[in-house]
Amino acid sequence: MRRLAMPPRRSPRRAARPHEAVSTTGPASLLPLIWLASPALPVGGFSYSEGLEAAVDAARVFDETSAAAWLLDQLHLSLARADLPVLARALPAWRRADWARLGELDDWVRQTRESAEMRLQTEQMGRSLVEWLKTVQPEALHALQIPAALWSPCYPVAFGLALALHTPATTSVRDSLLAFAFGWAENMVQAALKAVPLGQAAGQRVLARLMANIPAVVDSAQALRDSQRQSFCPMLAILSAQHETQYSRLFRS
Repeated sequence: MRRLAMPPRRSPRRAARPHEAVSTTGPASLLPLIWLASPALPVGGFSYSEGLEAAVDAARVFDETSAAAWLLDQLHLSLARADLPVLARALPAWRRADWARLGELDDWVRQTRESAEMRLQTEQMGRSLVEWLKTVQPEALHALQIPAALWSPCYPVAFGLALALHTPATTSVRDSLLAFAFGWAENMVQAALKAVPLGQAAGQRVLARLMANIPAVVDSAQALRDSQRQSFCPMLAILSAQHETQYSRLFRS
């Protein structure tokens, strides 16, 4: 007597955890996002420590644990409340050519940078990113007919322009913010390797801790209203100002 074949058993689908939103980015979007997040992008990010070098000089950061704590605080208190929310608004504004909105976002970033070094960094990296776009996306950049006032945007606004021109229109804002945040994290870990200094294994552990926090930070940044956006990190600003006259330094900030 023949036995009836039993249907194959299917493993139950694991429910997504709260911080694990499903990505909408397909293959056509993934590679451009990786490119924009790469430390090899010629915008000079490797030359800035964003106050970390001054924190090392002041003995506030001195090992793996203190470096991880410093960068996690910066991720939650600075990036999550300023640059990421700006980028979340800048990308759709570039896609609909909303020049007034983009000018407002650009002005806000410049006016809220708390030291000369911080402002010079965002301005220089923004200019360099536009120059890169002139090389890789010249026709699309010209077709956008950008007003003269927006040809040298600050870095998060310029990154929104790069996303609008260099990735498909279907690329989600959330995935774009994830790429921006990971690129920042990788640059900062590289700065920590040189400034603290840290070994490669320690740097990878710090990067893993940052990466584990990035999805929740991105979700928080997307939900932030304009009135909630802020750039207020007093100790970071003080150290950045002190770095301007620091006797010996590797980085521009």
